[in-house]
Amino acid sequence: MGQTRVDLLHLLEDLRDAYPGSLEETIVAETVANALDSGAGAVAFHADAASAALVIADDGAGMSRAQLRRYHDLATTSKRRGQGIGFAGVGIKLALLDCDEVVTETRRAGRALATRWRLASRQKAPWEYVDPPGLVTGDTGTGLRLTVKNPLSPLLDPGWLATTLLRGFAPLFDPTFDDLLDATYPGGVRFSVNGRAVPRAVGAQHRLLGDAELGDRVPVVVKLPRKRKPSAVGWLARADGPLTDAEHGVGVSTLGKVIRRGWDWLGVTPANGDRITGLIEAPGLAEALQLNKADFIRTGARGAVYLAYRKAIQEALSAQLAEWGEPGPPPREKRPRTRPMERDLERVLLDMADDFPLLGALVERRAGGQRRIPMGQPDPRALTAADWAPGEALTTEGEASSPDAEPGRGSDEVGAEPGRGPDSDGDPGATGEGGPGAAPSDDPSSPETAEPKPAPARATLPGRTAGRRRGRYSLEIQYESRPDSDAMARLVESTIWVNDTHPAYRRAVASRSEGYHVALSVAMALAPLTVEPAHAHSFITAFMGHWGEAADAGRKKAKAKGRKRGAG
Repeated sequence: MGQTRVDLLHLLEDLRDAYPGSLEETIVAETVANALDSGAGAVAFHADAASAALVIADDGAGMSRAQLRRYHDLATTSKRRGQGIGFAGVGIKLALLDCDEVVTETRRAGRALATRWRLASRQKAPWEYVDPPGLVTGDTGTGLRLTVKNPLSPLLDPGWLATTLLRGFAPLFDPTFDDLLDATYPGGVRFSVNGRAVPRAVGAQHRLLGDAELGDRVPVVVKLPRKRKPSAVGWLARADGPLTDAEHGVGVSTLGKVIRRGWDWLGVTPANGDRITGLIEAPGLAEALQLNKADFIRTGARGAVYLAYRKAIQEALSAQLAEWGEPGPPPREKRPRTRPMERDLERVLLDMADDFPLLGALVERRAGGQRRIPMGQPDPRALTAADWAPGEALTTEGEASSPDAEPGRGSDEVGAEPGRGPDSDGDPGATGEGGPGAAPSDDPSSPETAEPKPAPARATLPGRTAGRRRGRYSLEIQYESRPDSDAMARLVESTIWVNDTHPAYRRAVASRSEGYHVALSVAMALAPLTVEPAHAHSFITAFMGHWGEAADAGRKKAKAKGRKRGAG
């Protein structure tokens, strides 16, 4: 009987290349992530250039003997996605590439264990139990001693270590984020390098900005739909001069670890973007992290979580940028036939939302999505407050809206916001009550929690009906030239970018079947977000069926209008 073998060196090198930063940055980030996931309140670094050794020790929960054995295996972990940021079970193994040996000591329940580990050949990384060297000084915790191959490695530079910690885990050094992270790190986290504490301060990361001085610094609070408490917090600031490429733009972090920075991930491009910086912490995004913790998954249920957060952050930051007078990019020119296709696609999304809840990630609240309130014959502005349900305010049109709702936007739309609230117990199907899989509101004044109150009798004005207006689904169609891509279209947030250099598109234009090609391209672009790969064919088939019905309905409506004009 044969046995599957692994080229361990090749595998580790491929894993190293999957991380965006340097190998040394990855080692530091993964070690800190494991310490945070173990409940550590203090992480200490000690670099000794003379012995080419770096010691990292924490006061976390430590490991049992069984956990220590599994620690040496690739892609094994006792943690689940969303419960921490060190869930992959591969990061710290990369230290074998940069070190002659890795000594790991762990202390738990008064018992200390230690192992020595090295990469002996392409296929073998042997480890053995050794006497604990005393890396952990407390009752519990885990310590690493990395014997670095290169004596000039930045891992042995205290200044580089402190800067890497500030860049990679900025929210843990900024009291601005303490309230949001208190549930995960109740006592906070303290870091020290060679016995000196890395200081905490509001805007601690500002020390890395070089000569640029920050002027306006405003807090940012992000709330997901139907959530009473903030789902993300942060700040936005303007500098008096251009920032470095590594610092301009907004960073996004989860559970204290900075994942991305810049403007590309956000989809917002202010005119003076090189002078604006900021940071947003969103703990709920931990469940949407990729294995390398350098980006977020953008397909399936976890992709819907990311899209929901991203859209809420976009709205919060765009409002502040507009207040600063920062214009966005110029509007894109639309092709004349695009809008009719978008209207057909709106009908398709509306029809399919019940069967495919993740299409809710493409929903955009617009004016006209509020619930209509039945009104009596008297002037509605003369009604008393007792005539209205708790939490509703009477607008000038006599429609009720939530006091916290944005002008012209209702909270009871069909599919009012993308996907679900990622902090609603991990249910990917939870969205608002007007949309697929609504998540119950945690507002004490909401109908789910408030005491029953008899509704006043109300008459209905002639020509108006009570009930709910249909929500508006937003899906833009744009065109781009990507001659090197085989994809017919791609989805970027709520925009479908059709590849107008694809041979199939050119053939469709020549045969006057552009609409069919665009519909098929949209279906293929939406499938990865909406369903698992095994069900993509079923989704595309259902989509095209609904698209055909929508087109038939549009033609019938046009014919009816023509007959009406002829009769007139």
